[in-house]
Amino acid sequence: MDRTREDVHQAVREEVAARADALWGVASRLHADPEYAFAEHRAAALLSGELERAGFAVERGVAGMPTAFAARRGGGRPAVALLMEYDALPGLGHACGHNLIAAAGLGAALAVGAVVASAGSVLAVGTPAEEGGGGKALEVEAGVFDGVEAALMFHPGVHSWARAPLTAQVQYRVAFHGRAAHPTGNPTEGIDALAALVELFNVLAVLGRRLPEGSHVQGIVTRGGTATNIVPEYAEGLFGLRAATTPALEDLTDRLRECADGVARATGTAAEVERATVRYEHFRDSEALSERFAAHLSRAGIPLSPPVPGVYLGSSDIGNVSTRVPAIHPFVAIMDEDGSDHTPEFAEAAASPRAREVLVAATEALACTAVDVLLSEELREEAWARHRAARTG
Repeated sequence: MDRTREDVHQAVREEVAARADALWGVASRLHADPEYAFAEHRAAALLSGELERAGFAVERGVAGMPTAFAARRGGGRPAVALLMEYDALPGLGHACGHNLIAAAGLGAALAVGAVVASAGSVLAVGTPAEEGGGGKALEVEAGVFDGVEAALMFHPGVHSWARAPLTAQVQYRVAFHGRAAHPTGNPTEGIDALAALVELFNVLAVLGRRLPEGSHVQGIVTRGGTATNIVPEYAEGLFGLRAATTPALEDLTDRLRECADGVARATGTAAEVERATVRYEHFRDSEALSERFAAHLSRAGIPLSPPVPGVYLGSSDIGNVSTRVPAIHPFVAIMDEDGSDHTPEFAEAAASPRAREVLVAATEALACTAVDVLLSEELREEAWARHRAARTG
């Protein structure tokens, strides 16, 4: 007898429940052994090995990254991708909860692969270096998500929000070239590159008062001279730019260039402005899929609400994935709202009993949402129609 969709949902929930201890074991191992951007060798081996033992065909080193992988079970279309992050924060460990993201993506892929692999393809994607390097952005450009109907993941946090307000982000290196001189013996011969860089900070501070909501520039001095008795002939700063949307980020980038060029003309220096990182696009949520995830998560007693207007939760390379395919990135709280991620307290919360409960609930919700993608042509069409409309807009 043909199974109903709810029968399949129940089957994947049972698969997740049967794996709950093992998934918490994976999350705990990752938490106890943090690795950093593009060097997550043990994490990638652990996760890809679990998938391989479950019958997934694993391709390691995708997109030219040794710690990236893609594991597939089933064949053809439709195809759904379940994403795993596993890089940690230097000095803080898993203070962004990527150990939970990895375990949830793994568990959902295993559960769906065991129950409905014959309905299409289940793709488990290992995505390194979210905290700095943009593994997903590189995978997008390499075509890893081509032929995929949807990309699903969740993120632990201090809010339980159905949609992730994630901004566009990029870093630029700005350098000024001047001329060295003795500051006392021949001060008029010197052209102070550091003074030019300091002036750029001042100009950007004035600019910041006029930027739209969600846009800001934060900079640091990375090179500022070699000795106090030499007028600095070279100075360099690194500037992080964020904006609510990718077009707004492009506008902000143009303003940074204009400010640097203006300072150079005013100070007699020469300015160089070059991109220093992969650009993270702003996140485009698939409302049709996020609603499904929220409905499934509510069965575990965890309600999701819309994000608070005007509050942004950083940036992520999931934004780049969302430019290609319908994607979700809901936040599920593992600590109270007066806390913050990227703190020692959040790292502790990522290994707490509450984190275990969230892991199991989020894994079930991801798995059930993946089932919906594979079994409902109507849902796929709705998600893609909204996705195309958002891109056109």
